[in-house]
Amino acid sequence: MTDRLGRADLHVHTRASDGISSVGEILEHIALLDDLDVVAITDHERIDAALAARSMAADLGLRTVIVVGEEVTTRGGHVLALFIEQPIRPLMWLGDTIAAIHDQGGLAIPAHPLAPYPLCAQARPLRGLLAHADTRRRPDGLETFNPTLLGRLEHFRATAFAREHGLAAVGNSDAHAADQIGAGHTTFRGRSAEELRVAILAAETHAHGSFHGTGSQLSTFAGQLRKYGRDAREEVGARVLRRGTGRDLGYPGGQLRPPRYDEPPGAASAGRGGDEQRGDETP
Repeated sequence: MTDRLGRADLHVHTRASDGISSVGEILEHIALLDDLDVVAITDHERIDAALAARSMAADLGLRTVIVVGEEVTTRGGHVLALFIEQPIRPLMWLGDTIAAIHDQGGLAIPAHPLAPYPLCAQARPLRGLLAHADTRRRPDGLETFNPTLLGRLEHFRATAFAREHGLAAVGNSDAHAADQIGAGHTTFRGRSAEELRVAILAAETHAHGSFHGTGSQLSTFAGQLRKYGRDAREEVGARVLRRGTGRDLGYPGGQLRPPRYDEPPGAASAGRGGDEQRGDETP
């Protein structure tokens, strides 16, 4: 084994929210990359696809560890909730959201921060939380590299803010399509998800990546518009026919209502034997 640093991408969306790739397509792409040690699935306001991805990755024997996460909308911007097992209620105050994430033993990372946009956490409230007497309300790091337009706008300021306040610098892809995964990433000492957690808490991570071109972002947006159209047709058709299904959330069982991961027979034991250190079994 080489001495290379571990690599993680902790901001990936699936078809269950505003991504255009299924969980299966995402896992296939991760397997092809073969250089990401940890990937977090962080759909907006839901964790069902992340839970399915974790189980599917284990069933496939994927080397990369899948972390369950969520991109939570707060009244003070988007926050990545990492290492959680239950969804976090949206539209709370930023500090309340971070405390709720910590109450689950998770990590809270403001996404694409400081940009002048309502979905981005701003410097003044972040400073207030970092000085708060209740440590549960303090963020654990900052997404200092995000390859999208929002991330590009404030990349240097976010990097300086994290350095000034001793926060872990986290680089992510904010991928909405499988082929974008890894465009931003975080390096850390070790390879495991637990070693990544320790590195973030110790502010011993580094952010890397390359920004998206305008053309690729427009292509992704067009794909999202097509997806939204398909989703609407599937939802309406399912309701009219009363067939107990809905739009495709991108994993087996994701069209059922209520959605649930429909694990293939025999899959539970196919890729998990003896791997006690992964720590990524679905509860």
